[in-house]
Amino acid sequence: MSTAQEQPVDPSAQVAVVLDSCVKEDAVAVLAALQASFPSDRAEDDKPVDTEGGHPTVWTATFDVSRTLGLAGPGRLSEPVTITAQGGYLAVDRLREGLAEAFSVRVVGTAAGDQEQEARLRLENQ
Repeated sequence: MSTAQEQPVDPSAQVAVVLDSCVKEDAVAVLAALQASFPSDRAEDDKPVDTEGGHPTVWTATFDVSRTLGLAGPGRLSEPVTITAQGGYLAVDRLREGLAEAFSVRVVGTAAGDQEQEARLRLENQ
């Protein structure tokens, strides 16, 4: 049963985002910018944390780009960050546009499918 506040989920508007090879603070900045723009499967207080023992860490979240919550302000990264975004072509484009409000965004690679794409996006300070 759904409540009046819940929005129907459109699978074609879902984009899975993966951050790896970056420090926790940069993951926080990227996810915060995306959460300012789009609904997410992560709670707002669910922030990335470091793992014990210095093991490599991967942070993931899924964003619903069918509606925009707002515009992210400029973000600040300690170094350039590369993320992977996977979803429908239009959905990945909307996510990239949302990120462009906070960072300089450059597409550095794509893998295309019939209805989905995987895009590697390089984020830098504006």
